[in-house]
Amino acid sequence: MTILDPNSHHTPGAPQETLQLGELLGALSHALDMTEGQPKGHCLRCCWIGMQVAAELGMAPQARSDLYFTLLMKDLGCSSNAARICQLYKTDDLSFKRNFKTVNGLRQGLGFLWRNTAGGAAVWTRLKTLKQVLAKTSGLAAELIDTRCNRGAAIARQMRFSEAVAEGIACLDEHWDGGGLPKGLTGDSIPLFSRIALMAQVVDVFAAERGIEGAAAELERRAGTWFDPELVPVFTSVIRRPRFLPDLRDPGLEAEVLATPQARHIHPVDEDYLDKISEAFSLVIDAKSPFTHGHSRRVARYTAMICDQLGYTPARRRWMVRGALLHDIGKLGIPNAILDKPGKMTEAETARMKQHPVLGHQVLSRIFAFRELADVSAAHHERLDGKGYPFGLDAGQLSQEMRILAVADIFDALTADRPYRAALPLDETYAIMDKLSGSGIDPDCYAALQDAVTASGWPSGQDRLLQDSGWVATDPAETA
Repeated sequence: MTILDPNSHHTPGAPQETLQLGELLGALSHALDMTEGQPKGHCLRCCWIGMQVAAELGMAPQARSDLYFTLLMKDLGCSSNAARICQLYKTDDLSFKRNFKTVNGLRQGLGFLWRNTAGGAAVWTRLKTLKQVLAKTSGLAAELIDTRCNRGAAIARQMRFSEAVAEGIACLDEHWDGGGLPKGLTGDSIPLFSRIALMAQVVDVFAAERGIEGAAAELERRAGTWFDPELVPVFTSVIRRPRFLPDLRDPGLEAEVLATPQARHIHPVDEDYLDKISEAFSLVIDAKSPFTHGHSRRVARYTAMICDQLGYTPARRRWMVRGALLHDIGKLGIPNAILDKPGKMTEAETARMKQHPVLGHQVLSRIFAFRELADVSAAHHERLDGKGYPFGLDAGQLSQEMRILAVADIFDALTADRPYRAALPLDETYAIMDKLSGSGIDPDCYAALQDAVTASGWPSGQDRLLQDSGWVATDPAETA
């Protein structure tokens, strides 16, 4: 991680003038790959595959543009069912999702459930859990996919994408014969974008595991059941081209996807749109766990309150709020078995949890306009005495913005529920933060928070204050 000069500021607004929508969403799609347990670049590869098919079909420019964003953002709702998968199947949601994408048919499904239900538990525990799962399999599948698809479509609408894009995401798991979910649509009633996106997803997964012929065979095997039988030969002719697999694996594929005309279409990436994108992705982040629901928006609000007390300009305050909304994006790559654990973590679990700022930095630093923001967001668990994580930065390396975000994050973690304890009252919260002041957290930023909280009328005025500003104050908070 490259730490910027703590005293240097980028001019807010300037980088966005050259930022393309494809660059922004392409980078953020890596966060969606993490929470689906997919290798980095999955959504980008699916986008590239689907756009090859769009060219073969001779799609009109607007349709190509809508398909492009459907493919890139197809997994927007994927974090919303992670906690439920972990709870029901007693397993790592990331590996569960990754492995599930290769399942086809009842026999494979039963084998998958045995391998991926309560792994590591005693045999009798696994059998009991599997029996419970099998007793309500159809209802569980419908619940999980309905949550994922509807949530993804709602976030796409919030990001100002067309209804065609939202519907393409909502119907991603529908099957040609009506056996899919959540609506059980059949044939041409399934949006074309959804049909292409599902097939592109299968191609990427199977090409990685079984090569091009394995992927083509899987498409042909499911023609007329999962897939549109007229689209299958279009896909297979595209993926059997001599250069297809080398191009799919080429490190330059991402640049190619992000250089298309569609990447520069739809919306100007101005300050208002960056706010919208940040707010939308905060919903993706916080949907990962019931104990993080609302956390990013609350941290953003406390960050804004501290910035106001410290006299930040409106532009810099806005920039800080954006960083707070995205500060936990790396948690999309942490299994819910760790995020939602009610007891003490093992040493290995703690080590993995402490990687979430690193994962977040890897995503945000891919965006030119967010590189300083990436540094600030990744430092929210660092301490002035150098005993924080993940980089062990000390006071000389921590900018004021980093210190503000750390104070806001700790305050919310203490004043909201966690898996292993209820929210702490304000006096207990301050008692803990008093001990951290000077060694762990910055005294000036902490004092600014206290002044802002007092001015807000906490706790009686808290809910009104936050709700009036569009921030929800009554949701549980993060686990670490």
